[in-house]
Amino acid sequence: MKRLIIVTIVLIATVLLPSRVVAQYDRNYIYWVGQQSMVENNYPEAIEVLNVLLRHDPNDFDAHFLRGIAKYNMDDLLGADADFTRAVELNPVFTGAYYYRAITRSRLGNYDDALKDFAEAIDLRPDLADPYYSRGVTLLLNQQFEDAIADFDRYIRFEKRHVAAYLNRGTSYLYLKDTVKAYENYNLAISTNREDPDGYNRRGALYLEQERYEEACADFDKAVAVDEDYIPGYFNRALTYSYMHRPMQSIADFSRVVELDSTSSLGYFNRAIVRTEIGDYNRALEDFNSVAHYSPNNVLVYFNRAQLHTRLGNLDAAIDDYTRAIELYPDFANAYLGRSVLRRAKHDVRGAESDERTARRKIAEYRTRLNDSTYSIYADTAQRFDQLLSFESRLMERNFERIASISTSDDDLMLIPMFRFTLLDADSVVVDRRAKRFDTQRIKDFRTKIDNPRLRFDCRQSNIPADTLVAIDQRHATELHAAEEPTWIMHFERGVSQSLIKQYTNAVNSYTEAIQLNPSNPFLYINRATTRAEMIDFISSIDNSYQTISIDSDPAKRLHNSGTRTYSYDEAIEDMNKAIKLYPELAEAYYNRANLMAISGKLPEAYDDYTRAIELNPNLGEAYYNRGLVQIFMKDTRKGCLDLSKAGELGIASAYDILRQFHIAEH
Repeated sequence: MKRLIIVTIVLIATVLLPSRVVAQYDRNYIYWVGQQSMVENNYPEAIEVLNVLLRHDPNDFDAHFLRGIAKYNMDDLLGADADFTRAVELNPVFTGAYYYRAITRSRLGNYDDALKDFAEAIDLRPDLADPYYSRGVTLLLNQQFEDAIADFDRYIRFEKRHVAAYLNRGTSYLYLKDTVKAYENYNLAISTNREDPDGYNRRGALYLEQERYEEACADFDKAVAVDEDYIPGYFNRALTYSYMHRPMQSIADFSRVVELDSTSSLGYFNRAIVRTEIGDYNRALEDFNSVAHYSPNNVLVYFNRAQLHTRLGNLDAAIDDYTRAIELYPDFANAYLGRSVLRRAKHDVRGAESDERTARRKIAEYRTRLNDSTYSIYADTAQRFDQLLSFESRLMERNFERIASISTSDDDLMLIPMFRFTLLDADSVVVDRRAKRFDTQRIKDFRTKIDNPRLRFDCRQSNIPADTLVAIDQRHATELHAAEEPTWIMHFERGVSQSLIKQYTNAVNSYTEAIQLNPSNPFLYINRATTRAEMIDFISSIDNSYQTISIDSDPAKRLHNSGTRTYSYDEAIEDMNKAIKLYPELAEAYYNRANLMAISGKLPEAYDDYTRAIELNPNLGEAYYNRGLVQIFMKDTRKGCLDLSKAGELGIASAYDILRQFHIAEH
């Protein structure tokens, strides 16, 4: 069954949103702006506007509620739950907050609490239809099928034209093994809207399950006829064609699936299986390679590709694939047996015998625990693993068990860079939706002392063109050479320009000269620290052959270095220690040291420093973001996501990209 709650989030009318007393500031106007942003699906802007309301009045339950909806729509489910909870605390009879918190908790898989919230919402407003439908879906997901049917019945009394209600009620009957009632509901869905492909697809899937292939094909034909981009229709028709022994038509439909979704691992996998069956081995291998690219932690692709490599005579590649399958699932007896045969063919008798012994032990364990449903089917040598997978199954799942959790590559989890004094053109800076930065008085005094309108204390890359930066650096060089006694300011400005054109050694030397003339200035140490870190990372990016396409000089872009050599950030950390000693109230100094700790692999120390930065500046969204990533690496995903939620709330838009990868509902 498709694990999807079909919910239309709309702005709640006065029936759900109680009116509020207008504060002295123009609360109604700000609230209206937030609503308009949501109508336009501009959720980051809506959050920013609602933050303004909540800074003026932290007890504004309407604002918490709307911000929760904005977060929900950005897949920040934990953040949405927190806002809806706050709205309920402030207004215990807030029907809408209970309702949407229930939907959020259902998507999080927290069905028990979701059902409690639905009960509260329905108790407060039994005349509203939507809570019955959503509770019905939650009951269906929680396998309370009879109760789900009762809720869909109630909802249909209100809304007789809702196709999804009939489909979900039909599916509930199907789980109760009442196929007659299931067909009745699917037929009702089709008659309610003959231009909706879901009804045809659901009924066709039931025909397919009952091996009524011609009827199934007819329904899938109708589904793709009413919507030529309807992927489930093509996918299920491809399965049907395969069972009807029409491989070329099956391949054509799977090809249409991957044409519509180029990342469809399931489409590539099934097309590879069909191509293998007809002997089109080279194209099948291309498809398996695509699956390995999009689902690198999938056991089935490596096992099947190993068999294909064997047919093509690529024994070394086949052994590598069996090995990878075993790494992902150490109880996979069939993979040991397959590798054993190939090792014997390669005259590796000792390795072959070891694999055979391991496989026999796994098989024996399986046979003694056949009644244990949690034990792996992968020790069952009678099990076939080259069968087509249905659209409802995830490629990342084995039958009744999970192969591996969806993973996010380390490359996707990049720290926001360190703060330092850099050069930025104010008029060309892209609008930054982060919480407005307020420089400390010491930073303002420092900028006044330097007297350069381009100088900013920031973590972003400079937006000044490269040729302009070179010209700036040449001007500073000329001034230094002309001066009888260069000042620390002159050395500092040369250090900034040198670092921006990646002349790191010279930049460090310039900062060192400035420090010798002004050893009590914390900002000089901060810039030397960030430059030293950039220099180390620049060297490592050249030295390691894995990075051949581009060189990213930002040391904060990697939590882990995959090269064989290690590089020390100790000198940079020592500079940050000095800066903190000179200016212990500067949040960004702790943030910078946390970054250095993180890329050095000292994650607990990084966590502590990010926490201190947040204590000093609760609006430092970058610290929440990076601390969230560190917690994810430390396997505390829930707390990490809560930090990312706060970062998104403070305007770090990329936080929502990470939350989408980790939010539980999609797993």
